[in-house]
Amino acid sequence: MILSTTPTIEGHTIKEYKGVVTGETIIGANFVKDFFAGIRDIVGGRSGAYERVLREAKDTSMKEMEDRAREMGANAIVGIDIDYETIGQGNSMLMVATSGTAVVI
Repeated sequence: MILSTTPTIEGHTIKEYKGVVTGETIIGANFVKDFFAGIRDIVGGRSGAYERVLREAKDTSMKEMEDRAREMGANAIVGIDIDYETIGQGNSMLMVATSGTAVVI
């Protein structure tokens, strides 16, 4: 499966548009507690623990979107957008949402 943030894939013609696909991941309240517990691993203004959690949430969301595209018969997703939002009471949860257009190339 080819994944791209661009609307086209160089060297390939889009033969069929299958539709919009999405993936969502929500990390609950323990994420915030884990984040503060991991704050001590901050080096140079960056938190490796926080970045790992964000990367895992993004990867899960992308995988979910890819699975949905595959179920539709697509072999690529173009125009991918990745959004990060805090939600819930007191912004205690993090949501990563991905979306794109499933296509056949």
